[in-house]
Amino acid sequence: MSRSHTIKNTHEENRIFVRRAAIALIFIGLLSTGLIVRLIYLQIIGHDHYSTLANNNHIKIAPLPPTRGIIFDRKGRVLAENTPTFSLELIPEQIKDMDDTLARLQKLLEIPDEKIELYQKLRKREKRFTSIPLLLRMSEEEIARFATVRPYFPGVDIQARLVRNYPYDVLTSHVIGYVGRINEEELKSLPASEYRGSHHIGKAGIELAYETALHGKSGYAEIETNAQSRPISTIKTIDPIAGSNLYLSLDIDLQKTAYDALDIYNGAVVAIEIKTGGVLVFASRPGFDPNPFVYGIDSNSYNELQTSDARPMFNRALRGQYPPGSTIKPFMALAGLEYQAITPTQRKFCPGYFQLPNVKHKYRDWKKGGHGTIDMNAAIVQSCDVYFYELALALSIDKIHSFLTEFGFGELSGIDLVGEKPGLLPSKQWKRKARNQSWYPGETVITGIGQGYTQFTPLQLARGTATLANKGNVVNPHLVEHLVTNGITSLPPAAEPKMLQLKPQNVDTVTSAMVSVVHSARGTAKVISRGIDYQIAGKTGTAQVFTVKQDAKYNENQIDFKLRDHALFISFAPAHDPQIAVAVVVENGGHGGTVAAPIAGQVIRQYLKDKANEN
Repeated sequence: MSRSHTIKNTHEENRIFVRRAAIALIFIGLLSTGLIVRLIYLQIIGHDHYSTLANNNHIKIAPLPPTRGIIFDRKGRVLAENTPTFSLELIPEQIKDMDDTLARLQKLLEIPDEKIELYQKLRKREKRFTSIPLLLRMSEEEIARFATVRPYFPGVDIQARLVRNYPYDVLTSHVIGYVGRINEEELKSLPASEYRGSHHIGKAGIELAYETALHGKSGYAEIETNAQSRPISTIKTIDPIAGSNLYLSLDIDLQKTAYDALDIYNGAVVAIEIKTGGVLVFASRPGFDPNPFVYGIDSNSYNELQTSDARPMFNRALRGQYPPGSTIKPFMALAGLEYQAITPTQRKFCPGYFQLPNVKHKYRDWKKGGHGTIDMNAAIVQSCDVYFYELALALSIDKIHSFLTEFGFGELSGIDLVGEKPGLLPSKQWKRKARNQSWYPGETVITGIGQGYTQFTPLQLARGTATLANKGNVVNPHLVEHLVTNGITSLPPAAEPKMLQLKPQNVDTVTSAMVSVVHSARGTAKVISRGIDYQIAGKTGTAQVFTVKQDAKYNENQIDFKLRDHALFISFAPAHDPQIAVAVVVENGGHGGTVAAPIAGQVIRQYLKDKANEN
């Protein structure tokens, strides 16, 4: 049997081997070069980026919301505070089926649909690892219910939080206001860095006006977590800066006295400390409980507030615009003296009505038979309409507008609240611009007694009265006396001082007449002079809600309550050294002397008594 033999070509095999080895070496070299380049990129060029990504896999940034500032009254009593409560909170990142979890929680704790909807909105704008509250101010029963089933709700837990609380509820609802959940529109305009972890913002009153100061500045914590996103340790903490504490000029005792004195009536009381401009009383009745707004008021309760005929959410002191009625007369008298349109002793005859030349229409006086022949003092004391009809014509509407504007009527006072209304002080220019109509003499006539287009706010009445008492030194009302931030006291911006050019003897003439309104036998507010050893200067007012026909007679007992006249009263005391000015508006109260004046009397009496006790 034959065998075949293969002759090896050693040279060719070596050549092939070397070539293959070279190719392999080049390939390995290229791979090594690529790996080195990649390592250089990862370790040097891309270090910051990938380091951040790596940290994010095990480090979470948890926002630390600041503690909101406390609000105090002038004597250090708390008007708005932060109380510790328990809230039910969910971390979306740790919940596999959010819809199922919410459905089970809703059934367990009887959570309204609107709170579930609100949570869903909050969840969409927060980070997935953020703890988001579903329920605030949990009751003991709710806490107990959840505690028994807590292991079945991963990512859900009960947390301790500070929640805003208003201990005086209805008394301060319109001045302190309230905080509420941040909505989507507000979120767009808020600085994200300052509101990380914050869920509430000032919605009204001082809470809104001083939101930036009260809120403070947010901090944050870098928290190391495990693979299940559970916290392991805190790596770094930047502490939040607490909000400023606010100290107001408001006196809560006086506030309660004024609010309670309004009793069954809707209305407003504003009292100002004349020397400082500090607002002592800022009461609007009815009020409302602001606390439900903090943790989410239910729709039924909110609708009741919005649709109530009493309008409890309407801030009458700040936004209520009322005809001033006869409370305008002291200012009209002062205007007549300053413009030399009349003298204090000049006498006019009141037959009970006034007529323009060649006009049949009669502008009636409140006293059907008239007041007879009277001077300025008697006209103010007895509130003679005819006297001021004639005086208004003698002055002209332009002079009336120019003079009353100096006292702050028809313009914003600049008080440190949001939403103030300017009232309306009519003029020829205003009517042409607003209504494209000419001004008529009859409109000047009724402006002289605070009717027609004229509308003032209770705040404006108090400010104008304070300025009159201050002999033309304009009083600028404010609520915040000072702020305390980290132990450092600061003052809010002050308005520029302004002194009206008034003749002292003219101011004294008007003041003397206002004193007689309270302390003379024929004064319309003499009821409040009993039992006091000081003098009050005041003026009553009655403002019509509807127009009474020429031949008709007004009888409040035969008309609907809502159509009865408003009762007003302006005052300051003591007359010789004014300390406090008070304006009262009582809706449908009827008579300023019997309804509005006693309210002001109570406030003045208590203020002066407290001041005497302090000394």
